[in-house]
Order: sequence, then C-alpha cells, then structure tokens
Amino acid sequence: MNQKDSKNVVRREFLKGSAVAAASFMIVPRHVLGKGYTAPSDKLNIAAIGCGGKADYNIQQAYNNGSDNIVALCDVDDRQAKKYREKFPNAPYYKDYRKMLDKEAKNIDAVIVTTPDHMHYAIGSAAMQLGKHIYLEKPLTHDIWEARMLTQLAQEKKLVTQMGNQGSSGKGTRQTEAIVQSGMIGEVHTVEVWTDRPVWPQGVKSPRDKKETMPIPAEVDWDLWLGTAPYREYHEAYMPFRWRGYWDFGTGALGDMGCHFMDVPFRTLKLGYPTSVECSASSVYSDFFREAFFEDIGPQATSVHLKFPHPSAKKFSELSLSWYDGGIKPKLPEGCDYEKVFADNDGGVMFIGTKGVLACELFGENPKLFVKGQLQDVKFPAPTRPLVEGDTAGHQQQWVKACKAGYGTYTSSSFAEAGPLTEIVLMGNLAVRSYLYRENGKFTGRKKLLWDGQNMKITNFEPANAFVKRQYREGWK
Repeated sequence: MNQKDSKNVVRREFLKGSAVAAASFMIVPRHVLGKGYTAPSDKLNIAAIGCGGKADYNIQQAYNNGSDNIVALCDVDDRQAKKYREKFPNAPYYKDYRKMLDKEAKNIDAVIVTTPDHMHYAIGSAAMQLGKHIYLEKPLTHDIWEARMLTQLAQEKKLVTQMGNQGSSGKGTRQTEAIVQSGMIGEVHTVEVWTDRPVWPQGVKSPRDKKETMPIPAEVDWDLWLGTAPYREYHEAYMPFRWRGYWDFGTGALGDMGCHFMDVPFRTLKLGYPTSVECSASSVYSDFFREAFFEDIGPQATSVHLKFPHPSAKKFSELSLSWYDGGIKPKLPEGCDYEKVFADNDGGVMFIGTKGVLACELFGENPKLFVKGQLQDVKFPAPTRPLVEGDTAGHQQQWVKACKAGYGTYTSSSFAEAGPLTEIVLMGNLAVRSYLYRENGKFTGRKKLLWDGQNMKITNFEPANAFVKRQYREGWK
C-alpha cells in the first residue's frame, strides 16, 4: 500500500477506548492467523452506490464471501436496496450519495458505482475528489467531456480505477490481440463491430403519452433518481432498466455494448482519437413521430462509421471502424461464411487485413481466421499480455486487490484505458444525436463530422458540440 493507504489502515481498530495491548491482539498479520484467514486490517472497506441490477453482481464479487467489507450502501429506490440492507444490517444506508460521502468518508476506502449512465460522472468525481478508489460501470460516462475529466482526475489523485467492462480481464481479448498483432492477417485496414442490442423497448411511451404521469412509488426518491437530468414527471417506463433508451439517462445500444465489443479493437490496434464520424439511423414515417421520439429516445437501429489515423501507417493512412446495432450486420468479405462468422447472435468483431480476416465474438472469444475465404485450422500465438485475476469473473476482485496494493498496480480497465475507449464509443452517439438534430424546423440528416480530439470539438458542424458536454439540471453543477 502507499503511505496514504497505510494511514487509513490505522483507523481500522476493533476496540476503541480499550487498552492498546488488547487492540494489538485483535489486529494481527494474516500469516499469524493461519492460511485462509484474512486479517481485518487486510480488508478493503467498500461503499456501494446502487444496489440492484448489475450492482447485485458487482457487490457480491467485491465482497467475495467476506474477504472484504461492505461498509455503506446507497440507492434511491428502497426496493432495489432491500436485499443488501438485510445482508449488511450494520452498513449505514442512504438514498443521497452526497450525504453518504459526507458522513461516511472516513470509513470508506473505495466505492462501487452502478447507476444509470447520467449519474456516473457526478457520483464518480465526488468520490474521487475525496481520494476514494473507484469501480464505475460501463460506459464510464454519459458524454465525452465527462470521460476526459474522470481520466484526468484519476491520474491527478493517484487512484486505483476500474470500469465494468469485464471482458477486458478475459482470455479472449488477449488471444485476439495476439493473433492480430502477430501479423497473421497482415495490416488491418477495416474493423466491423455489431451487436443485437437494443433488446429493451425503445419508445415505450407514444407521442400522445408524453404528458402522462404516474404516482411516484413510495420507496423511490424521484428527484434524486433524475439527478443531473432535466426534470420530467415520473413514469414506470424509465426505471429500473428501460432508462437505457432515453437520451437524458442512457447512451443506448452503443453505451450498453460498445465498451465490451469495441474494447477488443481499441486495445489490439492501440487506437487514438478518431478524425471523423458519420452515421445512419432507422427512421419512422413522419417528422411528427421523429420529433416526438428521436429527440428523447434512441433509434431502433444505427450504423456508425469512424475513421482513425492508421496505427502503423505503412500501407494505409487511415483505419475504418464501423458499428452496427438493432439487427444490422456488416457485409462479409468475399468468400467468408455467414453462418460461421455470425454464429453468435449477440454480436461480434471482424478485423479485415491485407492477408485475411479474423472474426471473434463478445470479449474477443472464439477467434476464427479466414484466408482467401477459407476457415483456417491453425495454431494461434499465445497471448503476450498475462491474465491478472483469472478471467472475467475476477474483474471486481482484481480491482479490490489493486486498491490494497496501491496506485500504480495494474487493472485491466483503469480509467487511463477506459476513458479514451468511452470517448470513442460516445463519438458514435454524438453522430446519432447530430443526425437527428433539427435546424430551422428540419432534420439535418447524415453529415460527416470532423473531430479535433485534443480539444474535444467538432470543427465543421457547431450544433454537434452540444453533445460533447451536456448541461446539468439546476442544483447539480
């Protein structure tokens, strides 16, 4: 541990006010207690903000049957928190994360944040400002500016961080990376990425229902759930899960799966800032429906096309990466087999190079090599990047152990990696939001947007910059 962490350990005594000698017998090194026993001073004190849905898994994995402590809980919905309030009756429970951080900061080493996307930055930055290590669900943030700020804050505060794209800790990512980097498919010039999302209802409310309101459940603090988002009346269509399809709260199919699927080419090809982005989005029959739905709700299907400076710049100056969702899939290179390449309906990634094609599934799993349209039965090179914590199931514990070891300890998806990856993913949404932008009462349609990554600015269409950094609701700045 670093010096700051070591000082925090001192406060973890058991018998406050008791004799120093008595306390010293309570807190002893694990080697004295025997194999398999974890000393109280070796446990990480974790606060969980968000207790339902994906948080259920995150908390269980971090707690690890008691190898570490859950010392505070927070959720705006008592129904979501019920299970863990019962499991950890001694952990103080809050609805407002700000109050929790204010009152419990001295008892907390690290924080897990599993909330809707629109609250990731507000909560994450508040915890990090207090010097707390953080595990933050994917996508890292709701907009590009927020991702850049959290990346910088993690470095400034020297914190151990991890984004919840567990595939980054898996064997598949490393195996696919090794194959491409070995040169087996030559110089990659095109990457195709696709997903079956969205699988949640898009546009649950019809235009005629836009003013419909419902009673707020007694267990829910609706104002806190809205948080940074513009105020609107409660409706069951928004929570606990379907918020993903609403722009004020979620980041759609890209935000849900982009940090999983795009992570593989991002790491493999060491991608930097894109130089341009354009998209197409599914439409409906009239501008009335487009206005009613698409300014509030993500489209049913999109295709997004990004250009990057080519990492090697040997034969090609640019590299193309395209994303497809809502049932759209890319065209296969000549001779490739649809059934074999698209065998996994969840989605996949395809690297197209000068010598062949490599296709893989979610998290880089099950790589398949095609050369001249023929599936190759060859031995793949071994991954060069070692596993740190077994596989994807250890993603949370990898972070926990790194928190104990201190800043500088490797995690698979530290914000130094997760921040730039999230920016690339959210560039797709910036293009979609711009595609649906109305100017003088008319939808602007498809544009090729030019991106100055260093300065986080679209240089050829000013309205698009509104989606780089959103405005927060009054009182949440």
